[in-house]
Amino acid sequence: MRKAADRIRHAISFEIIGLLLAVPLGAWAFDKPLSDIGVIGVVGATIATAWNYVYNLLFDHAMQRLRGGTRKTTMIRFLHAFLFEAGLLGMLLPLFAWYLKIGLWEAFLMDISFSVFYLCYAFVFNWVYDWLFPLPEWKQASLGEAKR
Repeated sequence: MRKAADRIRHAISFEIIGLLLAVPLGAWAFDKPLSDIGVIGVVGATIATAWNYVYNLLFDHAMQRLRGGTRKTTMIRFLHAFLFEAGLLGMLLPLFAWYLKIGLWEAFLMDISFSVFYLCYAFVFNWVYDWLFPLPEWKQASLGEAKR
């Protein structure tokens, strides 16, 4: 299982790269000022960073308990990303509506759009992160599979 420092590196790098992509795309897609999307982006990223840490810790403990390890299949990666975004959607919807002075439906559509973006981004980011920073037990499992 990942250590606290690794989880922090993961969460911070995920949010920084995500903001660099999502803020300009969001301002363009929703025809809103870059500064407004930037504010909800930074506040949203702060909330998401805390959620990321807690969620991944809980998810890893659940995987450890249910599967005996933290190695993710492709389907588990989809489930992992989807559940993360669903939880975040519930937290960010009121923020979007309030700050941008828009209705809940428009905020919902905007939030869903960001969620779809981040769902795809999370899948790719986490796959690359696991490839760049594999856990020792994954290396041992790969060696065992190669010997068969």
